[in-house]
Amino acid sequence: MTPDLTDLADQISLSPYQAIGIPIALVGAVFLALGAQFQHRGVGKVDAASAATGERGLSPRQLILLLRRPSWVLGTVMLGLAVVLQLTSLYFAPLIVVQPLGAVALVITAIVNARVSHVKLDAISIRAITLCVGGVALFVTVAAFNAKSKPVTERELVIVLVILAVVLVAFALLFALLRNRITPIFYIVGAGVLFGFVATLAKVVIDRLKTLALTDFDLTPTEWLTGLCIAALIAASALGSYFVQTAYSSGPPDLVVAGLTVIDPVVAVSIGVVVLGEAAGAPAWSFFAFLIAGAVAIYGVFQLAKHHPQTNR
Repeated sequence: MTPDLTDLADQISLSPYQAIGIPIALVGAVFLALGAQFQHRGVGKVDAASAATGERGLSPRQLILLLRRPSWVLGTVMLGLAVVLQLTSLYFAPLIVVQPLGAVALVITAIVNARVSHVKLDAISIRAITLCVGGVALFVTVAAFNAKSKPVTERELVIVLVILAVVLVAFALLFALLRNRITPIFYIVGAGVLFGFVATLAKVVIDRLKTLALTDFDLTPTEWLTGLCIAALIAASALGSYFVQTAYSSGPPDLVVAGLTVIDPVVAVSIGVVVLGEAAGAPAWSFFAFLIAGAVAIYGVFQLAKHHPQTNR
């Protein structure tokens, strides 16, 4: 290796082992996009068959009918594969590197949905896709040079769990009290926030299991926190999934995936940087780069959600 290449390699915080998480996360994004498309189709058919809309929350009967729709089941299987691949990528790489790659799912969803609906993407949509991909690419590049995984302390874990508990209670109360007045954006934002916490907790649990494996599963008195993380992860996943299915009843998959791929990474990365310290020691310029890249990606995503031809129909 030449001296220049050696210097460049020394600057990259990701090891080749950790970099494996990036292509795995990209494949997961493909399954996320396809799964969202199939699930959206299934929810639409259930709404039509039951002569009732799920905009105010899917009923137990509608949830049962979803299990009988082949398209919804296929979409669920694909989303299950996406989750497995996401967890695998988190096993290899830091949270703030792989989580933003989910935004690629929005691009794929927009293209697939345009093909299925026979609506051609216009110039505004293509420009929005370019901004989204460019922002994500810049974000991941900066993260690759500055992000580092570190052991999560008990204090950091408690902070994440307390914040999630407040978020879960808040969304549950809002849904129960204001169900008839809630707009579709509530479900999209709620799902994005909850799945951001799911990704964070999954990373914590995975890292803890890796540590236990190295110590021959020598459990400590505070290991109950890991069990609490798993319980919180399941609760957040359940409520977030319900919000996603309800959002499908009131909007195209582009809008749902747009919300998820913006809010989910923003929440997860914010926790990774602020609470878990995955960017500790990074130079000041990198934080400005994160903000600029994130802003570009967010702008592109919302432009795509706003101007996609099918969304405007």
